[in-house]
Amino acid sequence: MNYHWNWGIFLQQVQAGEETYLDWMISGLGWTVAVAMSAWVIALILGSIVGTLRTSPRRILSAPATVWVELFRNIPILVQLFLWFFVVPELLPHDLSMWVKQDMPAKEFITAAVGLGLFTSARIAEQVRAGIQSLSRGQMNAGLAMGFTLVQTYRYVLLPMAFRIIIPPLTSEFMNTFKNSAVAFAIGVLELTFQAKQMQEDAALEFEPMIVVTVLYLICAFAVNRIMAAIEKRTRVPGYIAGAK
Repeated sequence: MNYHWNWGIFLQQVQAGEETYLDWMISGLGWTVAVAMSAWVIALILGSIVGTLRTSPRRILSAPATVWVELFRNIPILVQLFLWFFVVPELLPHDLSMWVKQDMPAKEFITAAVGLGLFTSARIAEQVRAGIQSLSRGQMNAGLAMGFTLVQTYRYVLLPMAFRIIIPPLTSEFMNTFKNSAVAFAIGVLELTFQAKQMQEDAALEFEPMIVVTVLYLICAFAVNRIMAAIEKRTRVPGYIAGAK
């Protein structure tokens, strides 16, 4: 391959402005972390609620939760982002629609975080459901026999154990949130993938930007993996999956 590598390009100024290409990469990394972390918080909260409702013996609670999961996990994340960004504002009342389209602060960021959070919440809900259903029926009966209400049984008996069991799949989902955040460039978020493509065009370089972005995504995913491994080690329960050696 006859290609002239130019790694020093990252310290050079961009074509129009005083920033360097390294500044673009750092800014892109910041937006990637912001989108992924915001989406993860939304997904973890909603996924925990929906996953718990999926195991409720009352159908009036479990049915809407099932609809939620099937809706958000069966539509590609990119299509969902386009729907939230381009279609939903058109369906709102006129004044609210104009505010969303013209005056809403950080519209691209909020849309990406919420869209990715909702998509991921459906996947987390299924993991929470699986964690609860992997527990023996006796644990729920024991909680009820002690005088707990159904809500208290979930809060103090079932969920603490279920979350310990599902830490490994939650780790993968947390890492996926960082990787899936790359689709946010499609609606204009200046995250890593957006900055890499912008640098490719501005500096007329093919490989260096994508290689650096690949390494940064790898570092983010590895950091998440190590943090979740530390949490798993501190919360493991001997005899369950998370505690297996």
